[in-house]
Amino acid sequence: MTVTDTGLLEDEFLELTDQYRRELFSHCYRMVGSVHDAEDMVQETYLRAWRAYHGFEGRSTLRTWLYRIATNTCLTSLEGRARRPLPTGLGAPRANPDDPLERREEVPWLEPVPDAMVALAAPDPATVVAAQHSVRLALVAAMQHLPARQRAVLVLRDVLAWSAAEVAEALETSTAAVNSMLQRARAQLAEAGLSEDDIVEPTDPGMREMLDRYALALERKDVTALVELFTAEALWEMPPFTGWYQGPTDIGRLVDTQCPAGAGQLRMVPTAANGQAAFGMYMLSPDGVFHPFQLQVLELTPAGISHVVAFFDLRLFPLFGLPPTLATDATGAPPNSG
Repeated sequence: MTVTDTGLLEDEFLELTDQYRRELFSHCYRMVGSVHDAEDMVQETYLRAWRAYHGFEGRSTLRTWLYRIATNTCLTSLEGRARRPLPTGLGAPRANPDDPLERREEVPWLEPVPDAMVALAAPDPATVVAAQHSVRLALVAAMQHLPARQRAVLVLRDVLAWSAAEVAEALETSTAAVNSMLQRARAQLAEAGLSEDDIVEPTDPGMREMLDRYALALERKDVTALVELFTAEALWEMPPFTGWYQGPTDIGRLVDTQCPAGAGQLRMVPTAANGQAAFGMYMLSPDGVFHPFQLQVLELTPAGISHVVAFFDLRLFPLFGLPPTLATDATGAPPNSG
């Protein structure tokens, strides 16, 4: 094969495969629970696919072939790696909001994903909704507790709707083994109590109003207004801190006593993560500028906010298109501080 032939083949490969890059990223994210690792897995997938492209015989669709490569790339990567938990997944009991915070940077924490990186343009709205639900933070967190091959089976069968035979071929195992792994994976997720029945979309007008009240309560550090927005069993966790907190009273106490900002010293910028409402939180520094502090992902129900995960990984802000800093207004005071 000449250099010219190689170049033409590469052009053909890119033209045919680039359309699948975003959905392959979503697939890898579900598998590995990290935006950064998922990006690496996609790059490795395309490298492996390019090397093998000359041997692609079309016995499956190109999309299926790429998913098979991506799945096995993720499985190889996950060998010997620690799972990516949230604090609630560490197995420790709920923390006391008055206790000192314990930070563990060495834990490979689960990462949220910007909606813009996993959004799908599909003619069928139901397909788009299903794809969004499949990257819900609680679901991705629960999948991290599954063995890697069970995780792959669950995603391929329940998200991508592959047949058991297709999954068995991709994983080089039997259909019976696939069905067994799927049954165990579904049972474990059922034990986690995951259900879409009580989940509402952040675009619902009532939810938008709730989110506005939530942002305002934090910016004013109005703990009384804040606790009114949580459900009775609401959870709050904030990796890399290991503690997790349950119930409006404990959450309010945590914000009141452990948050270093005072009234008017926080700013909330709306964004979207994992198909859920999210905020970039900024804190006022002595230089008079608001700097990134944490990125919050919220789970909403008709009864109120049921779960907040506040990530302190500031590398996330650029991924979400959030500005590096925020200025005060012309009077020198932050908006909503009155």
